[in-house]
Amino acid sequence: MKKRIATLISVALVGLMLSACSSNNDNNADTSSKPGTTETGSNASNDKGTATAPEPSMTVAEMSDDLLKQAEQPPLVDLTEADIKTLYHLDPALLESYVVKIPLMNVKTNELAVIKVKDAKDVQTVEDAIKLRAADVQKTFETYLPDQYENAKNYKLVTKGNYILFVISDADATEKLTKQFDTYFAAK
Repeated sequence: MKKRIATLISVALVGLMLSACSSNNDNNADTSSKPGTTETGSNASNDKGTATAPEPSMTVAEMSDDLLKQAEQPPLVDLTEADIKTLYHLDPALLESYVVKIPLMNVKTNELAVIKVKDAKDVQTVEDAIKLRAADVQKTFETYLPDQYENAKNYKLVTKGNYILFVISDADATEKLTKQFDTYFAAK
């Protein structure tokens, strides 16, 4: 039993180290976003600061749990504050609450992040950090696993007020997850 746990921990650490080593500090991501649109890749759906994105009745953790029920994902692990700083180039102090999950094994690109930013003025900073993360994942997989590279290139970043959804998954799952996220902000 101890060997099995040690092996799992070792595999997870190697995966995190590989992700961290592939970190791309060049900000080549397109940081433009258009309010009220849904876009793919390095773009974002954005309802920043508008009254059209009402406060959801669910917590970030409840949203994450609900989203994971919508589309099958490989085993995922939660990131710690230190992981958020390293892998997402992001200061967790900017976040009111968050759930960020990455694959347990470094053979999948699937990621799910549901984030509530403390202050609306920091939403763009958080979006930019997430775009850097997406670029890092793409770089890691561009010569490694073609299907996972395609998933990474077609990530979704959706912003509703101070809430952000970041998804890397296959096209069907990504579509389901972004549609479900939109329902959390539907007028009641």
